[in-house]
Amino acid sequence: MQITSRLFFIIFYCLGVTTSLAQSIEYIPAEIDFSEKVVDWDGFGFNYVETAQTKDFDKYQQDYGGFSLLSEEKKKEVIALVFGEEGLKVGIIKMFLDPYHQSQPSGKYDHEKTTRNMRSFVSGGIAATKQRGGQLEVITTLYGPPSWANKQKFIGGRDLDPAQAENLCHYMAHWVKYLKTNGYPVKYLSLHNEGEDFYRWNFQDGTQRLKHFDFNMYWPPKQVNDFLKMLPGVLKQHDLDEIQITNGEPSNWTRFHHWGYADGLADDAAALTNLGLLTTHGFINGNFSKLSYGTANSLTTDALRALKPGLRAWVTSFSWGKMGLDFVRMAHEHIYTSKVNALIPWAGIQNPGEWVDGDPNPGTAIKVDSTGNYQVTKGYYFYKQLTVAGRKGMYVAKTTLANPQAFMLAFSKNLTGHPDSFVLSSNIFVWGLPIEIKIKGSQYAKFKAYRTSEDGKEQFKELGLFQVKNGKIIYDPPQGTTTTFIGVE
Repeated sequence: MQITSRLFFIIFYCLGVTTSLAQSIEYIPAEIDFSEKVVDWDGFGFNYVETAQTKDFDKYQQDYGGFSLLSEEKKKEVIALVFGEEGLKVGIIKMFLDPYHQSQPSGKYDHEKTTRNMRSFVSGGIAATKQRGGQLEVITTLYGPPSWANKQKFIGGRDLDPAQAENLCHYMAHWVKYLKTNGYPVKYLSLHNEGEDFYRWNFQDGTQRLKHFDFNMYWPPKQVNDFLKMLPGVLKQHDLDEIQITNGEPSNWTRFHHWGYADGLADDAAALTNLGLLTTHGFINGNFSKLSYGTANSLTTDALRALKPGLRAWVTSFSWGKMGLDFVRMAHEHIYTSKVNALIPWAGIQNPGEWVDGDPNPGTAIKVDSTGNYQVTKGYYFYKQLTVAGRKGMYVAKTTLANPQAFMLAFSKNLTGHPDSFVLSSNIFVWGLPIEIKIKGSQYAKFKAYRTSEDGKEQFKELGLFQVKNGKIIYDPPQGTTTTFIGVE
């Protein structure tokens, strides 16, 4: 039988189609482009919480962080775990200003009585960071004002006494001055802690509804803007012109936007001009039937950056969750969805028994118990997977990964000495394949890998070197793990 050229073409085409349809998919596609910037990166942080709830410090000298229970030797060990060369090496510290530093507006200040353990922890961190050639930045937040500053005239009262607004500005400025004078590198002053949540108080008399709620005051949007416009003048009186002011810290991004705080800033040019840093807590709860409902989103950051290009945004407290992949996932959501420049989790060292009625966010990196011992949790190691990858001065690089049960974060070296790095988390348990990671825009042909697993069997375990072959790394991560890859010359 003679095969015409047309018949030959048809047979050849059909064979090609059949062959292409029969080709197997060997890898899950993923890609990192280290040359494509998502946002600039200011670093990961840590938060020591000392006095948080006590209504009478003389009767109950609360130390939620638990440093007061540790021996000097164990304190040094904890400092090394957080700030040392082999530790987290965080670059940001959050310090709270509690309501007990001044008994009356004209009274003497005492910045030491209720802050001994927090200051000891941060002082140790400053020294350890300096020893390894780094430098910390401090953000300090008004946890709650003194009783004289609110209308109710008791600790935890709901409403600002307008006659005391300027005195409250001086209260904040005097604390910052104290910190600066004593060698604490303060850069930012934050107005409030979850001050949007008026539901915490009885609607009639302004008393707090539950014992476990911490120091707060209600801060409606106009009050936030008023303080943004008032504080610069007061800071100048204290020779603190260089201190930048934040908007305070709403509970989550959803409240920030939908409760009117973002619009309030956008509509007040003077307040927005004085805003040095955009801050919020990053608590995520996808259950919309709860008062605590909140998601990661960029509605606020996009809107305000359109009006003020280059505005930095930090999440200054978010949950440790179950201290595993969920924690890393929340970090990913804040960085890639909310587009933040820095992340600080909720209290990183805790004595859980010190939180009245039980902490609703019990996860942490280091737990202290009443016997003076401490435990390094798996949350610590999952956080380390992030902190060793992303350092101040790097930028967040674009990533893609075609599986909803896995995700990547990447940090480009930029002008720092820290190499390109990326973090891959996987909880793939159905229809899994190895992941083929295309590496673009990086000078590194090798990456050293470290891994932490949710079952606790691997705690920042070194895996060795992975070669970039034909522009790709092939990696088959075990379920329930986070792996960090750091470029090697």
